[in-house]
Amino acid sequence: MKRMIIFCLCLSVLSGCSGKGKSTSTPAATQVPPTSTLIPTAPASPSPTRAPSPTLPQAAIFERNNRIGRAVNFGNALEAPNEGEWGVTLKEEYFPLIKNAGFTAVRIPVRFSNHAAVEAPYTLDAAFLERVDWAVNNALDQGLVAIVDMHHYVEIFEKPLEHKERFLAIWTQLAEHYQDYSPDVYFELLNEPNGQLTTELWGQFAAEAVGIIRQTNPTRPIIVGPGQWNSAVQLQFFTPPEDANLIITFHYYSPFHFTHQGAEWATGSEAWMGTKWDGSDTLRMIMRQDFFLAADWGKRNNRPIFLGEFGAYSKADMDSRALWTDAVARTAEELGITWAYWEFCSGFGVYDPVANQWREPLLDALIPQK
Repeated sequence: MKRMIIFCLCLSVLSGCSGKGKSTSTPAATQVPPTSTLIPTAPASPSPTRAPSPTLPQAAIFERNNRIGRAVNFGNALEAPNEGEWGVTLKEEYFPLIKNAGFTAVRIPVRFSNHAAVEAPYTLDAAFLERVDWAVNNALDQGLVAIVDMHHYVEIFEKPLEHKERFLAIWTQLAEHYQDYSPDVYFELLNEPNGQLTTELWGQFAAEAVGIIRQTNPTRPIIVGPGQWNSAVQLQFFTPPEDANLIITFHYYSPFHFTHQGAEWATGSEAWMGTKWDGSDTLRMIMRQDFFLAADWGKRNNRPIFLGEFGAYSKADMDSRALWTDAVARTAEELGITWAYWEFCSGFGVYDPVANQWREPLLDALIPQK
């Protein structure tokens, strides 16, 4: 449900989708702009003062990542301009369904930027925040990890320096609001940084955001990934904030012509219709090499890795979708990578909200029945 854009169709196609599952009434541009040769530099400003806080041992954050396990995204709901505009309104019944199916976490994408004042102090809308709380609390009631993910802050990708103060102010409010919540509430700083918010500049923003969060949430897990739509290729250029309680994320939608065939927001995608994924040894080798980039980076940097999104759109044939989904999930697990499928009940959905039933081939691919 994001505005994904093709920037490479080979090994480097590891970035997240920036239009995934979005309502067909809200088409998105689909050409990834080339990385600017003029990298904006954030103006000098004092780093936020970090409150004295205990530091969990490295083993602890790996354990917190393992708590995510097998997750699903609540896509097209709270990160739509307004909930329901992209065809998904969250229901209380969804949470026990997810728990009983064998998932262990939910990633909750939220467009906070659409519900915060445009002038300082950038106050979040109380009613909207209460709705986010409702989702978080329902997840916790089911024993699920709840990942609060800042999603679709489009303006910061276009004019990052103009929106930095607002971005940090929103996280200040969220950190204060959730400081007494269960440790099973995780924060994800920003979904798929891209455009003018380069990997280098994003690293600066992320470090300041982590410093702000740590003043009120000294050990809460924070998820952060590199630029260019959380591309694993960009990990080599990404310097994470110096913090012991980070989980590093990347997204995977390769091969893009397969996963996004017929996607209404992807220019030219009709020509990709009929593309299959047959699980050949060559395709599986390419996939494993892609994942090895992230796994090896995590091992060398002693960081846990989380695959925050992957999925194939409904226009692909179900046999190929299920085969690809199973391959992604099992490859991630073999390499010690936790994951969250994109998404629950929209264009990529593992659940059919009209028939009120799971799409069994996809569910079995994600959570194999023993």
